[in-house]
Amino acid sequence: MSYVNNYLKHLMESGNPALAEAVRDTVDKITPAYITTFSYKDHVVSLLEGNVQSGKTSHLFGLICSAADEGFKLFVLLTTDNNLLQQQTLYRVRKDLPDFCVCGESDEYSFFTNNMKRPAIIVLKKNSQVLKSWKNNFSSSHFCEGNPLFIVDDEADAASLNTVINKNKQSSVNRNLEEIKKTASSSIYIQVTGTPQALLLQSYQSGWRPYFTHYFSPGKDYIGGNELFPYDCPPYVILTDNEEATELLKDDEFAENGLKKAVLYHLVSSAEIFLNGGTVSNFLIHPSVKTDQHQKFAEKVGDYLNEIHLSIDEPLINDAFTAVYNDLAATKPSISPFDVIMENINLMLETDGVNILVINSRNSFEDNVKYESGVNIIVGGNSLGRGVTIPKLQTTYYCRVAKSPQADTMWQHSRMFGYDRDLGLMRVFIPPVLYKLFAEINAANNSIISQIEKGHPEEVNIHYPKKLRPTRKNVLDDGVVKTFTGGVNYFPFYPENEDISKLDSIIERFGEDTYSVNLRLFEEILENIISGSDDWEPEDFKGFIQTIRTENPSAQGRLIVRRNRDIGKGTGTLLSPTDRALGDSITDEAVLTMYKITGNKDKGWNGRQIWIPNIKLPGKEVYYCI
Repeated sequence: MSYVNNYLKHLMESGNPALAEAVRDTVDKITPAYITTFSYKDHVVSLLEGNVQSGKTSHLFGLICSAADEGFKLFVLLTTDNNLLQQQTLYRVRKDLPDFCVCGESDEYSFFTNNMKRPAIIVLKKNSQVLKSWKNNFSSSHFCEGNPLFIVDDEADAASLNTVINKNKQSSVNRNLEEIKKTASSSIYIQVTGTPQALLLQSYQSGWRPYFTHYFSPGKDYIGGNELFPYDCPPYVILTDNEEATELLKDDEFAENGLKKAVLYHLVSSAEIFLNGGTVSNFLIHPSVKTDQHQKFAEKVGDYLNEIHLSIDEPLINDAFTAVYNDLAATKPSISPFDVIMENINLMLETDGVNILVINSRNSFEDNVKYESGVNIIVGGNSLGRGVTIPKLQTTYYCRVAKSPQADTMWQHSRMFGYDRDLGLMRVFIPPVLYKLFAEINAANNSIISQIEKGHPEEVNIHYPKKLRPTRKNVLDDGVVKTFTGGVNYFPFYPENEDISKLDSIIERFGEDTYSVNLRLFEEILENIISGSDDWEPEDFKGFIQTIRTENPSAQGRLIVRRNRDIGKGTGTLLSPTDRALGDSITDEAVLTMYKITGNKDKGWNGRQIWIPNIKLPGKEVYYCI
């Protein structure tokens, strides 16, 4: 029996041939390179990255099945510390992988009595008590003493990392995960996420930075950041007032606003979906982390639905629906006639066919499966932030504003991404300030993906606007992660030239002037610079230049060349006031100023001429590297 063939057959029979093909591609690339050749003596950490809600779970199921075919018997599937998500994942594993012994958190008896007859998958929350209990189960079973563990950490950047690393301590979840690995003679630990920022900014010494990475592209019909959050706002996104969400809770009137408009859009799109045989249509409102606000938004939506129902025949409401219909028809030309849509909406409202659900930490898994059918309006918070899949999510009202936004957290809130959406009927309501952040995150994600696809995780560099952090501070080692700010001049206090004659030949064609050059020239120059101390590492800046070139292979930079400069060594200054002002005037490109100094013995240079670089990265972004 082939576990992986059985799983691929299941995907095909479920009507997902494209997904089955994509999973097969991932299995064929990773299995021979890292699973078949596994040493059975090492603990290997790797990263599987895919877009948010692009089918990562199916890919990791494929890898589990492939590993079982290679002889692995013990699997741990980790979810975030979220009851809803753990139960949702457990349900899916049991449904999709019937050939395995699938154990929940309280299924110790099944685990022991299986006695390695069938490959066992234990689905666990990343909760200290749960992990500690199962660490003891693994130890007492003695199954791990001669067998490796295959651990799949879904949303690996959440909870798994050491949150007290800068206090020289180890967080309990991180410690328990490490101890689970140590119960086995060896292990393969696959980190799975759509937001790998925190993982890529770990050090190898920590044991949590991936040694190899694999990115899988989303399949056909996937709707993600490139469709919804390009720099130019697409027709599927409707911008709301920046302060609207705050004002809504104070307003008792049925005034025009984005939320009311979103309700109208959801009614029209739902009517069209059901007229064409659909069975579910969802609308997500993501206001804030405060659960009391969730209920207030639910009540507000209930009031709107009542008002619409009572006045549906009035001209004002009819005009509002007409405007919404016309806008949807522009992106969905095949939409049903207006009067047919309105008849269906009227029937929906008369039969209480629209459900309002509040989903947060106070609700159970059973409460939340209600959105798998029918027309639903869901109000939720952080419980919907990671991993939870909302089928046919057509309308989103997103207004959650964080004081210190983090790129990975914000991106995980993108529940609107996925396969089963109808793009022509989709609408995302969002304030301009948040749209801009999402667009910037999308651009940075594309850069990370491009770098990962090159296959060198150690070379991945990340940059974001100043106001946006890549991830939470408490999982980044202050002694390892370096940050550089765009617009700031950086130069080595103790520079050395690898080969000054080579630098001379590279720069000789440039006179004392400013030049637009391909950034590849910057890399060539930096390859011949050495720093006598760790205050300025040429490799860091080469990495950032490579990142910019990955995003735009034809990107230009400004080269400023100056010769015969008489500057003292280690004086803490390099640029003349004129050259500093010149460099500062160039804000949207990288600037490399090359000074060739005279080598004055009296100024600490021992009579040696030398080229000194000064580099200024573009924009006002913050650049991160290890």
